[in-house]
Amino acid sequence: MADSLSIKDNRTGKSLDFPIQDGSIQAMDLREFKKSSDDFGLLSYDPSYMNTASCKSKITYIDGDKGILRYRGYPIEELAEKRNYLEVAYLLLNGELPSKSEYEEWSHNITYHTMVHENTKQFLEGFRYDAHPMGMLVSSIAALSTFYHDAKNIFDEHSRKLQIYRLIGKTPTLAAYLYRHSQGLPYIYPNNDLYYTEDFLTMMWKPPANTSYKPDPVLVKALDTLFILHADHEQNASASAMRGVGSTHADPYSCAAAATAALYGPLHGGANEEVLRMLEEIGSKEKIPETIRQVKEKKKLLMGFGHRVYKNYDPRARIVKKIADQVFEITGKNRLLDIALELERIALSDDYFISKHLYPNVDFYSGIIYQAMGFPEDIFTVLFAIPRMSGWLAQWNEMLQDPEQKIARPRQLYVGYPERHVP
Repeated sequence: MADSLSIKDNRTGKSLDFPIQDGSIQAMDLREFKKSSDDFGLLSYDPSYMNTASCKSKITYIDGDKGILRYRGYPIEELAEKRNYLEVAYLLLNGELPSKSEYEEWSHNITYHTMVHENTKQFLEGFRYDAHPMGMLVSSIAALSTFYHDAKNIFDEHSRKLQIYRLIGKTPTLAAYLYRHSQGLPYIYPNNDLYYTEDFLTMMWKPPANTSYKPDPVLVKALDTLFILHADHEQNASASAMRGVGSTHADPYSCAAAATAALYGPLHGGANEEVLRMLEEIGSKEKIPETIRQVKEKKKLLMGFGHRVYKNYDPRARIVKKIADQVFEITGKNRLLDIALELERIALSDDYFISKHLYPNVDFYSGIIYQAMGFPEDIFTVLFAIPRMSGWLAQWNEMLQDPEQKIARPRQLYVGYPERHVP
């Protein structure tokens, strides 16, 4: 066969041909290699899934070597320029961009599911004022499953759509509520007359006695574009958590809570916080050469550079850099920007970083933008979770309808004691 892989088992002399489909072979085919009839067969060993595809997906395409990111075939650059976040969320979940009537219905359904049950406020009151926002968000999303018992009907298409509306609609409300709880401020109810990100910023920042408050449209657009950039990113840790828990047929709120918990980890969703801490530690442009030296000597990490997938410039980083200019015209320049720009300039011209493909990623500038907009650092990952909800739900929805998917249950290679007996 032309599209096949021939493998010989040198233990037995047996050779087999494996069909290659979509650039892969079936791992289960390796089980054909056995030393004897009672042998279990070969397993593939791949810690952290560095080279293992766990699913087939039509949602997001990444070519890390070329710096390409596409949602349903559309380049991220075009979507960020020409569409809003809710249109992109529709695209991720439905496979096509919405028509005018489809968008109006979609936007209406999400907008009218932004309210949360009043008991949610009592739930949030149980947290200390200094509780981390992500811990509160994980718990709050999980708690939503106790309000919507119909969410367990995951194979009912109408029920799935309803939970999708609810989760995309309510996540920004929860995010704003948990922030205002931490500040001792009264909660601001969602406003059905406002667009998604405008409504979120209003719930975040509106003074209780100010009835005329409106967020700056430039900041609304900037946040909306950042939401597009963060909406999905293929099979990352949180998407894999969403699929893994979803494979047990748990309700989507429990799945989304698990995905949010995965995002909570500093190696995943907390990277832009680490960038800010690094820039604060550097303190001035004059100290950058010393930082670069320590990075080369492996005494420090250069946060916001490099990516597990991208071996070229992260396409999202270019867009974020443009957003930064627009935001700073409104907020004033963030004092860390000059340090970031100089650090990027030096790193991109240094053979050490070029040879290791250490280019700025989306986290390098996003934290500076969030800080300039007034968001505290500990809520940055919450701002990641809000738009990623649509991507998680798209992954979950696709997984449930994939006939090849079963409950996630990786194999292990046991390397412990052989059988032994208690003395």
